[in-house]
Amino acid sequence: MTSPPPRPRATLGRRQRILKTGEFRAVYAARGRAGDGRLVVYARPNGLGMTRLGVSVGKRCGNAVRRNRIKRLIREAFRQVRAEFPVGYDVVVVPVGRDYSFAEVDGGIRSLLPQAIGRCAAGPS
Repeated sequence: MTSPPPRPRATLGRRQRILKTGEFRAVYAARGRAGDGRLVVYARPNGLGMTRLGVSVGKRCGNAVRRNRIKRLIREAFRQVRAEFPVGYDVVVVPVGRDYSFAEVDGGIRSLLPQAIGRCAAGPS
């Protein structure tokens, strides 16, 4: 009996994440921003042929356990919807509130990411 071939991991690898402060600042400076009062999504073209995600959760969102849960929710929602959007962008998601469900995060990213991408592609207004 042979075992089935291993499935590729469906995680965001290190290359698919924004980790450096300078990269976060560049995305913020690009002015491709959309928010709904619960989440703020920033976007910027990166020219890499892949879309990368950065998550910035401040201390006002709660203690470390709560902040890490919010980060996990954002990463999972982004991982599930990233194929629906054009590639080649750096995206930073900043939560504003404290309590989130997966449905809220998923819906927020699905509605705000196209707006942020459209605003950064349109240039300064």
